[in-house]
Amino acid sequence: MSYINAKTIAITGASSGIGEATAKLLAQYGAQVVLGARRTDRLETLAADIIKAGGRAGFTKVDVTDAASVQAFIDFAVASFGKLDVLYSNAGVMPLSMMTSRKVDEWNNMIDVNIRGVLNGIAAALPVFEQQGFGHFINTASIGAHVVVPTGAVYCATKYAVWAISEGLRQEAKNVRVTIISPGVVATELGHDISEDASKGALADFRKIALTPDAIARGVLYAIDQPSDVDVNEVIIRPTASAF
Repeated sequence: MSYINAKTIAITGASSGIGEATAKLLAQYGAQVVLGARRTDRLETLAADIIKAGGRAGFTKVDVTDAASVQAFIDFAVASFGKLDVLYSNAGVMPLSMMTSRKVDEWNNMIDVNIRGVLNGIAAALPVFEQQGFGHFINTASIGAHVVVPTGAVYCATKYAVWAISEGLRQEAKNVRVTIISPGVVATELGHDISEDASKGALADFRKIALTPDAIARGVLYAIDQPSDVDVNEVIIRPTASAF
């Protein structure tokens, strides 16, 4: 029995990587996916591909750092399909750098996207879930929520925050499920905005052993595809051969 069929699932960061792979996989299992990101050209192509394959999809631009934009995204999902079963807050950035580089603008951007983006999603979707009497938050954290490495201090801090926010919400919620997805090393665009050459090299070394986004998508699928009384609280997914 599939518990995913006909569920409305909104995904941020859906224009590439884990978000894109998850949207495709969930649509294959009958979910109605609502795609959100800033790059609407990519969203349009992805939605068209899903619909061509027999799935159901809608898309709209969203900036997760803007509470009003996230609210409009959630409103669009409900207006499109009449309900919202799952919000997958997946948008994130990772401009790794040494603390001594003092890249304050990059630190602030990580805080805005990785932390405030999740909080904006909760603020927008929680009233919908409470009114419905059901719902499911899935938030992308990271293996960085469990281990800190050089160049990753601020990034890891933001992912610790995602873990803590999600765990606190889980404890408070009664009819709402909460899942943390913590990927290890995955081959995606994450980190494309690194401005420090040494950090770029370190990430390239890490990704010599890496998962594909599909591996994380299957973890999301597993968390959603459970009976309503079962809450998969956290899924950590790492390459078998990697320490990270």
